[in-house]
Amino acid sequence: MKFSGVRYLLEQGVENIWKNRMMAFASFCVLLVSLLLVGTTVLAYQNISSIVGSVESQNEIIIYMQEDTDTDTLGRTETLLQEVPNVAEVRFYSKEEEYLALKERMADYDVLFDALGDDNPLVDSFRIKIQDITQMNKTISQIQQIDNILRINAPYEFVSFLTQLRTILSWVMGALIAAMVIVSMVIISNTTKASVYARREEIQIMKYVGATDAFIRVPFFIEGMITGFFAGCAALVITWLVYDALVRMIENQVTLLNVIGLGSIIHFNAIYQYAVLAYLLGGALISAAGSAFSTRKYINV
Repeated sequence: MKFSGVRYLLEQGVENIWKNRMMAFASFCVLLVSLLLVGTTVLAYQNISSIVGSVESQNEIIIYMQEDTDTDTLGRTETLLQEVPNVAEVRFYSKEEEYLALKERMADYDVLFDALGDDNPLVDSFRIKIQDITQMNKTISQIQQIDNILRINAPYEFVSFLTQLRTILSWVMGALIAAMVIVSMVIISNTTKASVYARREEIQIMKYVGATDAFIRVPFFIEGMITGFFAGCAALVITWLVYDALVRMIENQVTLLNVIGLGSIIHFNAIYQYAVLAYLLGGALISAAGSAFSTRKYINV
């Protein structure tokens, strides 16, 4: 196709938006709402997953060593713990440090500590964090193979609850996102079909005078792409402003942040590249494809 032909089709696509501005505006609004629904659902899922992950990362397994374990054995044990595949972090706590910390926490029980005198009833310990809590039982089994371990304290019930919660959230949010996408596609398709239906006579006349299918569809494709692009821009700006406002409001709630974790809320600046790509490309391509496919019924005359 010559450049003049391409230019003509582009001009026709832009001109169609102005000629049919009411239908174009209706398509714009439907696309805007649909993109906002899907976008906010995805953002909610990402933040919920981040919060659950933050809670998971705060869980510790405490490993108590046998009494009077020597320094060399403690060093070898720390090395062995670091070599366990699922272990992310290992920290050593001497019984002297733990005893001093205990005395500070129980400052009102001086009589009890005076009765103990120089005797320290505590033992050395390690506190570890694991990378994948779903593999906690396997990790503990590997740790139990290490010598000189007295006992291991692990939050089995809480980890089981978090694992089930993550699974349920994944299914529920996945189903919700899929439902939002399907509903949005149906609404967009129906709106696009209504827009094309209003110009069915124009399409049929072009077909009768010899216009090719591609020649008829391209202006609709361009029209849909432009409408979808601007709907994506609007959805991106609205999401950005509202999301940032919500994040600032949450960050002012110190108690809430202490519960869910300081780093668990995802800031928009960390994901804006993906949001720009998803909103702009998604809006443009979905609208363009819907416009092009909706002309098929009226082209086949």
